[in-house]
Amino acid sequence: MNWAPLNDLNCRQAEAVTSTEGRIRVIAGAGTGKTKALTYRYAYLVNVLGINPANILCLTFTNKAAAEMRQRIATMVHSGDYNDFVCTIDGFCVKFLRKEIHRIGFPKTFSILDDEDCKSLAKQAMDELGLKRTEKTVKEFLGQIAVDKALNDYITTFMLPQAKWTDNMLKSNLGNYIHRQVKEYALDFDDLENFTNYILDRFKEAREYWQNQLNYIMVDEAQDCNLDNWQIIEKLAAGHRNLFVVGDPDQAIYEWRGAKPQRFVQFASDKDVVLDENYRSTPKILNVANSVISYNKNRIPKDLFTRQPEGRAVIHFHAKTEAEEMEWVATQIKILLDAGARLSDFAILYRSSWQSRAIEEALMKARIQYAIWGGTRFFERKEIKDCLAYLKLINDKNDDLSFERIANVPSRKLGDKFMAELKQRAKDGDASLFRALEKHTDSAALRKPGALEFLGLMNDCAQFASNSLVSDLLDRVLDRSGLKKMYREDQDEDRLENIDQLLQSVKFYESTHEAEENRLSEYLQDIALYTNQDYRKDTPTVKMMTIHQAKGLEFPFVFIIGLSEGIFPNMRTIREYKKNGEEEERRLMYVAITRAQKALFLTESEGFNVSTKMNKYPSRFLTEIKREMFVTEGFMPEDLWKGTRNMMHVLDEETYNPGDGDDFASERNEYDSPFEVGDVVMHNIFGEGTVVGVNKENTTFEVRFKDGDTRHLRADFLRLQDLPE
Repeated sequence: MNWAPLNDLNCRQAEAVTSTEGRIRVIAGAGTGKTKALTYRYAYLVNVLGINPANILCLTFTNKAAAEMRQRIATMVHSGDYNDFVCTIDGFCVKFLRKEIHRIGFPKTFSILDDEDCKSLAKQAMDELGLKRTEKTVKEFLGQIAVDKALNDYITTFMLPQAKWTDNMLKSNLGNYIHRQVKEYALDFDDLENFTNYILDRFKEAREYWQNQLNYIMVDEAQDCNLDNWQIIEKLAAGHRNLFVVGDPDQAIYEWRGAKPQRFVQFASDKDVVLDENYRSTPKILNVANSVISYNKNRIPKDLFTRQPEGRAVIHFHAKTEAEEMEWVATQIKILLDAGARLSDFAILYRSSWQSRAIEEALMKARIQYAIWGGTRFFERKEIKDCLAYLKLINDKNDDLSFERIANVPSRKLGDKFMAELKQRAKDGDASLFRALEKHTDSAALRKPGALEFLGLMNDCAQFASNSLVSDLLDRVLDRSGLKKMYREDQDEDRLENIDQLLQSVKFYESTHEAEENRLSEYLQDIALYTNQDYRKDTPTVKMMTIHQAKGLEFPFVFIIGLSEGIFPNMRTIREYKKNGEEEERRLMYVAITRAQKALFLTESEGFNVSTKMNKYPSRFLTEIKREMFVTEGFMPEDLWKGTRNMMHVLDEETYNPGDGDDFASERNEYDSPFEVGDVVMHNIFGEGTVVGVNKENTTFEVRFKDGDTRHLRADFLRLQDLPE
């Protein structure tokens, strides 16, 4: 049938839209119009096939995406011909349970616990069990509850009407917590999916009703589905087998949340459609993206292409220092702004939130307005404000705002009654809070061990500050106040990295301000320029964000900063998740690159990496881009590339030891190597060499050449030497 809207689509999008029967997998690359294909397919089912919207389930991953899809569908179908089955997976589970949860003794009016509700229940349970309930322990307690629920049939044991509660059950963490849930008929977010799966498994009548009801099921961002999501989807689709999944394994960046891209890769489809025509980026940007992602094994091969003009060259900038790197970024933005670009055209992307500090300082210095997308500006983060409050109070004992902020951080058991009494004494004596405390340490209400400890700390640090560098003072504060210990015990790596970045920024400040005598006072005056910037929310700004936050967004000009080995890819991710971690980091790089529409800038610098505690070398991802695909600015010593290879070798040796049990072990064993150790090979430049090692993870070969040097090379740069018979 000639349905006019199909003329708006390219041939592969149209193929996806009109493929309605069976299990259809659409591999939709970045910027290839997958949302358009989904919404047009929904309209095609309704307008052309005559399917009732009540028989179509369309799932996506965020409420925002679901709302956008509903709006688009509303413009294409008759009024009222779409329903609330265009929703998130959790949203569907709620609708399902409102109808079906009576089967296991819960009322359909059950309540849903948000994060704060869960914390409240956890604290009640911990009090009864005699457990400490600091912020750290509450977080750990809830984390263990989630693990226990995943590993046990807790619904049968604890949550059915016939469950028989014993003292031993109530004495367990899981039992005590769930007992409070059951009393309130309350479910947390894990329960929504677990209860849905439980009912679908055990109640044939319910399962068959929903299988019959849902004639067509469509799933957006299917690569981000976790195991529970897939189980629900497959059970619902088992009736009519009309399951349409759209995704891109190359953009699967949530493996740490249980989303395994191989589930999409291994999906048993009746038909595959590949959307590979990109409408977002220039060919030069797409070539870089394709070059990097080709190194991943756990993917469905595809190369994005576009019909757009070639566009600007991709620029790689190498700097001698981090400050030079960030100054260059700010300069490029100013040049483009002068040429007619708008502030809102720019995005600066980084792997981890702590990296924002250096670029924030450069943008402030250049008077370029910016906003942290979905996050907090570096100098507004709690841990940074706490550190600065200590320094401010050391510098000025009359600073009551700083006193109130940090007198009880970390906890010194100085509660509201203590502060009320101290404020009254300060008011009566017309003194600051600190001076009032000094004067009234003999008062029973104020003579608290924590208060005396705080006074001693501040006086000690003030004396130390008179003849010390600010960086040494900050180091002393972090150690003696207990701030660093608090974040270590909370296992809050982000806050620790932010504190390390603050310390590095102070050292950099000192290196450029050696003349000032009262260094602390001068530093606090200058830092006020960073902390008191006034940005109106409606003012256009340069957007700064982590790459995870950039998913789904696009910008004309994109800067990916901090491309140093160990920072991006993240060393901790690779060490923890091994080959899976390396591939996920590479997918993050692919997502970052494909956010760019007109121009892409890749930056890194030399120096010391605070995160890895090693010297900085360019990221392996830069070595994976063919050299003719980018232009390097800044002098780039060739031996730095060698340093990258050496660092990769060290990481790979640590990470991919034989028998480490990762998911790729069988893949390594089955790898068909074109060369073996001992083979004599030829290289067009280096000449004849002998293979002395094989790295099967990234298909490279360690070759010792006649000049005595050993190099790691890809197979396509080598050939077997024809030896005489």
